[in-house]
Formats: sequence, C-alpha cells, structure tokens
Amino acid sequence: MEERMMRAARKLAPSEGKTLDRVFMHDLVLDVEIGVYTNEKGVTQRVRFSVDVDVIPATIAIEDDIRRAFDYDTIIKGIKHIIARGHINLVETLAEEVARHCLAHPRASSVKVVIEKLDKEPGAVGVEIVRSKGSA
Repeated sequence: MEERMMRAARKLAPSEGKTLDRVFMHDLVLDVEIGVYTNEKGVTQRVRFSVDVDVIPATIAIEDDIRRAFDYDTIIKGIKHIIARGHINLVETLAEEVARHCLAHPRASSVKVVIEKLDKEPGAVGVEIVRSKGSA
C-alpha cells in the first residue's frame, strides 16, 4: 500500500498547479542545545518551532488510517530526533535539517520552517525558510 502512495505522489509535481493540502505544527517549544557563543555551549535554550508542509493530496483512500497520512507527529518526531543528536551551532542549520526531514516524505511538496530562540532580546529571534522538493 505504501509503495502505491509513493508512486502516486511521484506522478504529481507541484509545478503542475495541482491542489495541495497543508499539514502544520505550530508553537512547539523545546529545550535545545544551540548557539555559536561560548555561553551557549553545554546549556539549553527554549526554542519555538512552527512548520507548515504542503502535501500532495492522497490519490488513494486514506481510510482513516494514520499510517497512510503525513501527519504532524511526523514533524514533531523529526524535530526531536534532530535535536537529540546534540549541539547545533546555527538556527539556520537546524531549519534546513527540519525542512529536509519533512521533504523526505513522498507526499511533501514544500515546507515553511520558522524557528525562534525565545530567551534573546528583544523577546525572540530566529529564522524562517521556505523550501520545496529539489531545493533542499
């Protein structure tokens, strides 16, 4: 069944002007080891993640089965796996890795990743990137 979904997803290219669905996960706050400065090494900082993924609609019935869907848990588990690997210097690097993780799914067409470090002046600093298949 999964193979059929992958083949169907490959047949549709986002540039064909097809309708896309969106799966999103907003405002996930996690403690992350991130930063290039000495005072950021060996400590965690609160980081907020918001991710929007445009997905090609399923061409076969999902039939209320989570194993056939691209869901927000895919995003959350990916983020947690990435940050569990250890210290990351740049927010930009983290955003690229999250985008790459999301775009690895066969139905994913494009992704917007917003990452904010919450404990910095003026309240939050971060990055927003948008990537699509072939660009990440």
